[in-house]
Amino acid sequence: MKRWKLAAAAVLLGSGSALAQSYTERPANPQLPQAQWNYTRRVVDIPMRDGVTLHTVILIPKGAKNAPVLLTRTPYNAEGLSANSKAADLATALEGYDNAYDVIAEGGYIRVIQDIRGKYGSKGDYVMNRPLVGSSLNPTKVDDSTDCYDTIDWLVKNLPESNGRVGIIGISYDGYEPLVALINPHPALKVSVPMNPMVDGWRGDDWFHNGAFRQTGAPYIWEQVATADNSIPWVNTHADDYAGYLAAGSAGELGRQHGLDQIGFWQKITQHPAYDSFWQEQAMDKILARQPLKVPVMLVHSLWDQEDIYGAPAVYAALEPKDAKNDMVYLTMGPWYHGQGIDKGDRLGNINWDADTAKWWRHEVLAPFLAHYLKDAPMDVAPVTAFQSGANRWQRLTSWPTAPAATPLYLQPEGKLGFTRAEGTATADYVSDPAHPVPFTPRPIAPTGYADDHWKAWLTTDQRPAAARPDVLSFVTEPLDKPVAIAGAPEVNLTAATSGTDVDWVVKLIDVYPEQVAGDQKMGGYQLAVALDIFRGRYREGLDKPQPIAADKPLSYRFALPQTNHVFKPGHRIMVQIQSSLFPLYDRNPQKFVSNIFFAKPGDYQKATQRVSVAGAQASFIALPIISQEKAQ
Repeated sequence: MKRWKLAAAAVLLGSGSALAQSYTERPANPQLPQAQWNYTRRVVDIPMRDGVTLHTVILIPKGAKNAPVLLTRTPYNAEGLSANSKAADLATALEGYDNAYDVIAEGGYIRVIQDIRGKYGSKGDYVMNRPLVGSSLNPTKVDDSTDCYDTIDWLVKNLPESNGRVGIIGISYDGYEPLVALINPHPALKVSVPMNPMVDGWRGDDWFHNGAFRQTGAPYIWEQVATADNSIPWVNTHADDYAGYLAAGSAGELGRQHGLDQIGFWQKITQHPAYDSFWQEQAMDKILARQPLKVPVMLVHSLWDQEDIYGAPAVYAALEPKDAKNDMVYLTMGPWYHGQGIDKGDRLGNINWDADTAKWWRHEVLAPFLAHYLKDAPMDVAPVTAFQSGANRWQRLTSWPTAPAATPLYLQPEGKLGFTRAEGTATADYVSDPAHPVPFTPRPIAPTGYADDHWKAWLTTDQRPAAARPDVLSFVTEPLDKPVAIAGAPEVNLTAATSGTDVDWVVKLIDVYPEQVAGDQKMGGYQLAVALDIFRGRYREGLDKPQPIAADKPLSYRFALPQTNHVFKPGHRIMVQIQSSLFPLYDRNPQKFVSNIFFAKPGDYQKATQRVSVAGAQASFIALPIISQEKAQ
């Protein structure tokens, strides 16, 4: 026995080197069995015209023949967006962000998801919303439009299961991609569905709203640009973002403390705080207005989009005049947060819509729209499909907006609001203190995220906490005796003076519920903002020309609120709120003119008295896009 053990030991010692090299339980090239799946998963790296390869996941339904292709191009990880639970069922595999999984699976589409240049598995350099070839901002010969063209060209040549027709769909950044696909489109591109797209980062989408910087987007910029795979997180210093951003000071100092000054895109933002050529050259509505319309488009807009509320209606306004036969440009407006069209849509925060609006839209509008252009199926989809909140119903419309003209709703003394202008002269005053800015949603304010309603539904948050503050003005009508329906973008016409030399104006149009609501007591007295936005006063004389404001002089400020389609019901009241901060969503205005607010110093921030004119020829008002009584019912 001892002799055997010694011999065995000698054999083992003699082959020790080989064992060290080969002792593993992992196969050299593992293959995931797909025999029981109802689709086939392919992963390819598609070459672009400059040799860079883009990582692409292709999901092909088992038995597919003459199937259309539905493409999404994304910076958010193609592998992750196409492998939910590594499911053997296609719909389950696609369940999650950016996938209308029920429509895709039931429609038999070949699903393609691709990492854009420089993100996750794709090679090349990442540039945020890469400017187009030919722009002064892009010295290369490639952009997202050329990459989309090259991708589609490869797909139609290498997918024998396809019918040679391709549609492109996506949300947010992924919604920007269907817009750039319209520029010199590939002949195989038959339809484009931009959902909540990034369009103009300065006017009213991700980065600014009318000049006020949306500083809670700073963590996104860091995580998106710092690494290809978002592997270095933004680290919060406070549990309450309000306290954390206030402690940092200016937005520029916040960025410096978190290392954002290393990021090229951050440097560009801080160097271009005004609406100069840097922003105007990239505005997709302006770009597409100059392009021929070759591909049918369905623009999808969320009426309470907390991230990209400007873009889709702006592109619709740019493209619709090109649609002579009213059969190429379509618009959907749902009662949703950003991207909720592919989620459950029965409510938004505390507001109940009485039905799953998103599911209805996907099956009754999106599905037939895609099938018509990609499979020649019949379609009965209106040019505009709009949800009318308040009445809580979908409308089929021929165009948007539908209001024939605007009707002034005047601010009046003593906090009143009405359709007649008060006589005489009067102002409503408040003191705005940058040391105590108005929170955009009740504190504590959690970091931006979709885990609950704190971010995605903040636009429907009850505005009563703001109304209780001394630095917020509230004007309210008497209870309505008949419905008031609006359809379009309310326009702010504010005449006001400030004791400072710069100012922000936040204006909210609010539906005030009756004090008691049968069957839903939490809605008693609820203040629902149906449209709100901010305007940075230094741009009063031109969005590209910041100017100091003459102190204590009444001046006019005019700007549009986001699109709304709402009925103020009998017994409800209409309210307008005015304030000078919405923090920390927007950076604080020092209320003293400085050349660049990103780099304002602590001593620049000062209190200011704001005086809003509420009577006489200078009375402030909101121009409401009121539609006829018949259409309101």
